[in-house]
Amino acid sequence: MPRRHLRVTGDPESPLRVALRALRTELGVPAGFPPDALAEAERAARAPTVASYDSYDGYDETDIPFFTIAPPGSTDLEQALHLSRRTGGHGGHGGYRVRYAVADIAAFVAPGSALDAETHRRVTTLYFPDGTVPLHPPRLSKDAAGLLPERTRPAVLWTVDLDTDGRVQATDVHRALVRSRARLSHEDVRKQIDTGTAGEPVALLAEIGRLRERLEVERGGVSLTVPEQEIVERDREYALTYRAPFPTEGWHAQISQLTGMAAADLMLAHGTGVLRTLPAAPRGDVGRLRRTATALHVDWPHHVSYARLVRSLDPHEPRHAAFLLECTTLLRGAGYTVFRNGALPGITTHSAVAAPYAHCTAPLRRLVDRYTAEICLAAAAGGEIPDWVLAALDALPGEMAEGTRRADAVERACVDIVEAALLRDRVGDVFDGYVVDLAERRPTVGTVQLETPTIVGRVEGGGEELPLGEPLRVRLTRADLTPTDPEAAKVLFAPA
Repeated sequence: MPRRHLRVTGDPESPLRVALRALRTELGVPAGFPPDALAEAERAARAPTVASYDSYDGYDETDIPFFTIAPPGSTDLEQALHLSRRTGGHGGHGGYRVRYAVADIAAFVAPGSALDAETHRRVTTLYFPDGTVPLHPPRLSKDAAGLLPERTRPAVLWTVDLDTDGRVQATDVHRALVRSRARLSHEDVRKQIDTGTAGEPVALLAEIGRLRERLEVERGGVSLTVPEQEIVERDREYALTYRAPFPTEGWHAQISQLTGMAAADLMLAHGTGVLRTLPAAPRGDVGRLRRTATALHVDWPHHVSYARLVRSLDPHEPRHAAFLLECTTLLRGAGYTVFRNGALPGITTHSAVAAPYAHCTAPLRRLVDRYTAEICLAAAAGGEIPDWVLAALDALPGEMAEGTRRADAVERACVDIVEAALLRDRVGDVFDGYVVDLAERRPTVGTVQLETPTIVGRVEGGGEELPLGEPLRVRLTRADLTPTDPEAAKVLFAPA
């Protein structure tokens, strides 16, 4: 599910970039991989370990012209797709076939190895505005395991047949050798579709994506169109801009979500698996979000549902973009739910997807996806789940929770530093804001959403209670990129 996308450009030695580098040390982020893990990655890159190329005998799908869609310059390519029409049915149109190839990282990571242990320690790739801290060594994630163009690669290949309305009719998954033909950006895809120059496999992304979006609305799901925040530095001054996603990004996300839903259905039918679950958002979290909408002048009538509101917003409009970023807070209750031997859990759905859902399409940057892939492969083949998967299954939710907590801490700390950089020359200035939250049992401490710039910060009212859900003019008292006390708020306001 979406996270905040922060990107910083400018002088590598600017105070902001220096503070971001220091943050890695402060948070205990690993600087590199242990030598034994790197050595194993190098050996595996030359000769894949567990799922060797021999195990793909009979599943050579290199004749299918897969393509990847990713930001320009990306090399950690973990999904490739091919879309086609199926013949038959009314007018010769029998629906669609979605082929989704996912990098098979299990072909390179031996269970019980030093590299395996290191991935369990890291759990996820960590995203900083100025770079990433990867889950796997770059020799794998950006090279041997990635679905780079014109390279034959091992993959977990999903084939999902849809009817003419985009509903699932059949699902298959097996290991296969694949070969991507093109590395496209979302801008490339948008231009091809808009100009009518896209071949069928690319052009169908819009057709299938829109059908899946309609089905999402029908079942009550909601996808967040989260904008990217870019911090531009010029002459040691910073400005915040938003980049609204291309429609192609939403359509591509629908293909990934379709695969995750298919994976969940396979595991539920098999009786063993691990789901990504999310209960309905607590009323208090929704109330806070409503107050944020008021602060940003986003009209949210009480008769309008959250899902309907989100679909009506324009991420090109800065206030809407800021609100969409805050909507990610409703996803923080998500977790991983393991079940075995047909004993299904009480909660099997993800409330934002409005259906059972599993993480299975991002194995290069998320640990759990390696395990869900193995379970789904066994379920589809009617075979046994590998012992190394079953042995690790019960510990996965805790490991993923800790990895998610670390990723959330990185995200919060990066946002704090970026906001401090944006405001560092405005200490003493007064801003119009709105109190959107109060600390538990401390009504003199809370969170204020500024109108301009659209920043969220901590506000301390001294001995006075803060007016929850009311406008409040606040004075900036601190904007410190590197406070002496790491626990101190980098940005702090007080009632003006």
